[in-house]
This record gives sequence, structure tokens and C-alpha cells, in this order.
Amino acid sequence: MRIRILGCSGGIGAGSRTSAMLIDDDVLIDAGTGIGDLGLSDLDSIRHVFLTHAHLDHIAGLPMLADRIFDENFETPLTVYAREETLRAIKDHLFNGVIWPDFAKLPSAARPMLRYHVCSPGDTITIGHRNFYAVDVMHSVPSLGFTVQNSGGVFAVSGDTKTNETLWPVLNSCHDLKVLVIEVSFPDEMGNLAADSGHYTPKTLTDDLQRLQHEPEIWLTGMKPGEESKIYEQVLKAAPDKNIQMLSRGTVLTV
Repeated sequence: MRIRILGCSGGIGAGSRTSAMLIDDDVLIDAGTGIGDLGLSDLDSIRHVFLTHAHLDHIAGLPMLADRIFDENFETPLTVYAREETLRAIKDHLFNGVIWPDFAKLPSAARPMLRYHVCSPGDTITIGHRNFYAVDVMHSVPSLGFTVQNSGGVFAVSGDTKTNETLWPVLNSCHDLKVLVIEVSFPDEMGNLAADSGHYTPKTLTDDLQRLQHEPEIWLTGMKPGEESKIYEQVLKAAPDKNIQMLSRGTVLTV
């Protein structure tokens, strides 16, 4: 399983792209601005999108992706997997015929190119050789993390979250956890804002990492532009015994 990081920033500017990860060549986890750097043939290969939640930095590229791959004579639709609350937000506020065409009714309501699949915490979606398991996490809106398992092991992504009681038992149950991508958006000095907006700081993240019973590669994502160096230094200082690296656009992870 090949995971290509298309975007991993908490914002835009100076080459930053927001959350999007391409699994092999057909599955996205999140569809932020990072998907805009893909070539046309790469975009055309995507048929599955797992969304962690409905915030704009995680869905901004989805309307343009649907537009790009739309084909009246399609063979395989584009399926979006997310919590019911996330899908409702997308239907009401994005693909609503005002902000963007409703591709769930095109080319016809009976045979739409864009389809929705409710994915609730605890659900497993199997696509080819990969099992996507949805994990409840604690953010400012209903959100999911995911574990992705194949024969090589488990890749996990937290989505946006703060201290929670649900992610860590799931990760500990993954006895072949190879890679964990986890967000940490604000430095410790902005702890109140992080808590109010549902994000980790270095302190809250490293406190939670003490619960992890495995030793995977840990990659940090979702940092606010301009704060990356400070956040990374604070994480390394607080958890010097962990294998922690800072994710960057273009990184390729293999499981």
C-alpha cells in the first residue's frame, strides 16, 4: 500500500496545501487543496474518497474533482464515504446547485456519477485489498479517523482531533500498526484556542501518545502555516523517545 501525501498543512500560502492523501491510485483520504497538484490521469483514477469531516480545508478540492472526472458514460462512480453529518453538510452547502452542481443527480438521479455512503464509527469498508475502519474522534464537528489495513500492516490517520478516549484503544488493537499520521495544529502557547477549536498541541498530543502501546512511525500533520518549526520542536522535546517526523507535501509512505 502506497500513501502519497498531497497536502498536510493547516492552511494555504507559500506552497502549503491542505489535507489530502492518495492511497495507491484510487482512494483519497480527505480532499483538500492538495489534490490540485495531481496530473489529469491521476485525478481520473480516483473513485473513492473518505472524508474525516466537513471543514473546508478537508473538502475544498472535492467539487473540482467531481467536475474533472464527470463522464456521462462512466463505468465506476465516485463514492464519498463519511459520517451522516458530514454528508449532510456537503449536500446542503456544497453540491446544492448554487455553490456547485449536484453531481449526485448527474447525468441522472437514477444513475448519478457522485454517490454517498454513510460511514459511521466502527464501520469497515473494504476496497480491493484494503480495509478502511472508521474511528470516532473528538473535534469541533462530528469527525472520523481511519485505520487502513492490508497484508503489509496498518496505516492510521487521526483526522482533526484533540484529547479523546476513542482513538487510542483502536490503535492499540492494531498489532501491526506501521504508520500513524496525527494532527497537531497549534503550539503550546495557543492551548486555549486549540482546545476550543478541537485540536492537539504538542503537550496534549504527547500526553496522549503515552497511551500508545506500539512503536509505529509517527508523522505530524495539520500544522498552522508559520508555526511548523515551533510545533515540531515542542513535540520532539516532549517526546524524545518516540519516532516522530514532520510530514511534508510529496512524502510517500509505504505499508
